[in-house]
Formats: sequence, structure tokens, C-alpha cells
Amino acid sequence: RTVEAMPFVPAEDDRRHSRCEEILNIQATGLARRLAHTRSTKAVVGISGGLDSALALLAAAKACDLMGIDRKFVHAVTMPCFGTTEHTKQNAVALCNSLGVTLHTIPIADSVRSHFRDIGHDETCHNVVYENAQARMRTLVLMDLANALNGLVVGTGDLSELALGWATYNGDHMSMYGVNAGIPKTLIKYVVRYYARHCENPALHDTLTAILETPISPELLPADERGNIAQKTEALVGPYELHDFFLYHTLRFGTRPRKLFRMAKYAYAGKYDDETIRHWLKTFCRRFFQQQFKRSCIPDGPKVGSVTLSPRGDWRMPSDASGSLWLAEAEAL
Repeated sequence: RTVEAMPFVPAEDDRRHSRCEEILNIQATGLARRLAHTRSTKAVVGISGGLDSALALLAAAKACDLMGIDRKFVHAVTMPCFGTTEHTKQNAVALCNSLGVTLHTIPIADSVRSHFRDIGHDETCHNVVYENAQARMRTLVLMDLANALNGLVVGTGDLSELALGWATYNGDHMSMYGVNAGIPKTLIKYVVRYYARHCENPALHDTLTAILETPISPELLPADERGNIAQKTEALVGPYELHDFFLYHTLRFGTRPRKLFRMAKYAYAGKYDDETIRHWLKTFCRRFFQQQFKRSCIPDGPKVGSVTLSPRGDWRMPSDASGSLWLAEAEAL
């Protein structure tokens, strides 16, 4: 039988376009309902120039259209720091201008350096403290700005990041409503591409295309000597298409590592060799169990598909659950 390499993404164009449109409508409707329920007078979104924050901003702009209000209601905030490249910064600004939202640029380097002094951290040490302090400072800025505006912080993290725990606890992990929480990374690309093709705005189309072509990165480490992104997520945590494949079959069918490996060999024949699949399958098994504590306290978000990791109704798992049996099976492949 055929094993689809991207189970979250419909293969047929018509069905894929319909799915992308429905997802955007679900996101926008859910956000509009939450904004009305909380009586928020603004929506606040952190914008990095990357894929996830672009989709969150598109959903927020569409929510404004549904509510019949000006898109200036959305306050997009770009917060450049040590790893921000000129390319992603320009993409962020261009995206906000094309959508007609309110743009804030708040550099956070000085605040982060002050925090380093407070806790006695050496800025030349680019460890987890160096990275996470930036992520948490951005969340602090967004939360406090939302309070000042009587607004609501719209989260940008996606389903793939939740599965792997690829988020800073109480940093980009936290928001007041996570519009992307039910959408995996492989599908987000198609939703953004769908919007770009149907937006009838040449400037917005070009900006979204540039974002789609940008390597996925948290940009928490300094750029290389040429000013390009040095920290690439998929080089560190693995290809998202593999992790989304593992995630889909694990959550939908309870598929064990031995079968996941066998199915992935068929799905990705000629693209990934056995050792590559085995390596990232072990990473998935380890991180999926190890990072449950982050999923146990995630914000609300709309459910857009049959696979989700919400702790309130779809995925209930102790934060200290052991993945030793799954990892042992992966190790023995």
C-alpha cells in the first residue's frame, strides 16, 4: 500500500486548497470569539519574519475582517536582538505594512544585557541561558504591552514544536491564545503558500514567498560573518517532515517505533537512508516524552484537525511519563 510522506497535507490540489482555506477560517473565527469573550480592544502578535508568526498575523488580520474592524486593531511587534538578521527583519516589516496592521519595533538587546548582569551571566557564553533569556524577554514585552493596550497576546507556536518541546518554557511557549497550536509545520507551509497565491496583493505575495524560502530558525544565536542565519532548526532537531510523520501515526493510531521505522522507509525511499530515519526517530521518541511538561500548561487554541496535543481534551499524559520502552524499541532497530 502507499504510505504518504506528508499525512497532514492532502495530496490533491483541490482538497489541499479547501483544507488550507478551512484552517484559516477556523483560526480567525476562534480568535475573533476569544477577543470578544475577553473584551480585548487589541490583538498583540510577536513577529519574527518567520513562518509561524506570519501565519498567526494572517489569522489575526482575517479575524479583524470577520469582525468588520480596521486591521490597525492588530499590534505586531518585532523585537530584534543578537540573532536577528536584516533579511528576517525586513520580511517582518514588509509583512506588517502589506497587511495594514499597527507595527511596533522594540529592540530588546539592552534589556537582555541588563538581565544578564542581574543574574551574573557572561554574554560571550552562548548557552541555553543566552538563548532563553531572549525568548522570555520577548514574551515579557508582549504581555506587558498587551496589558497596556487592554489586548490579548496571540501565540505563534505550532503543533510540531509542541510535540518536540522546541520552545522556551514561559517564553515563546506562552501566550493568551495560541492560534497555530493545532497545525503542524509541514501544513503551515501550505497554508501560508495558499494565502500568498490568493491574496491579490503583489507586495504581500512577494513577502510571504520570501518568508517561505527562509530557513526555519529561532534566531537566538548571532548571525554568521555574512549576516546570514547561523542557527537552523532542522539541522538541530531534525527534518520536520519526518517528525510530523512520526507524530501523525503515533497520535492517530498509536503506532510503535518499529512500525514507524518500517513505514518511514517506504514513505521516504530515496530521500532519507535508514540511519537518518532511525536517528531522528530516536530523537522524536526521547523528546516527545521528555517535553510533556510544556504541553501540560499550554494556552487555549483552536482545534483544526484530528491530531492535537491539547491537555484539556485530546492528549492527556503525565508530565513525568517514561518513554523508556519506546526509546528502547527505537534503539534496537
